[in-house]
Amino acid sequence: MFEVLFEILCEFLLQLLGEALFEVGLHALSEPFRRSPNPWLACIGYILFGTIVGGISVLVVPTHGVHVRAWRLANLVITPVAVGLCMSALGAWRAKRDQSVLRIDRFGYGYLFALSFALIRVSFTT
Repeated sequence: MFEVLFEILCEFLLQLLGEALFEVGLHALSEPFRRSPNPWLACIGYILFGTIVGGISVLVVPTHGVHVRAWRLANLVITPVAVGLCMSALGAWRAKRDQSVLRIDRFGYGYLFALSFALIRVSFTT
């Protein structure tokens, strides 16, 4: 049981790290483009970015951290929610300190990014 929890924790940390690095990159790139985009296009963009980062993560870490199929599916449900909550907390932390808050710093966008990331990892890892 400890091994399964450790595997799920590793997958969570991998997705959180990928999204956090992406978020830092977005902050760096967003400054010149302060115009707010259409929220539906932003959703599609975060799904595409999550898919791309998930694909890169498969190249870097080709084996899935969770080896039991049933636990992988549970991880597919739980981890994106947890990552979305972490990104939401990061957004609240940034807003409290009067720092710029991006869309990915909200639960919904963070969740979409993490879900597409997780779907790619579940689909293409062994």
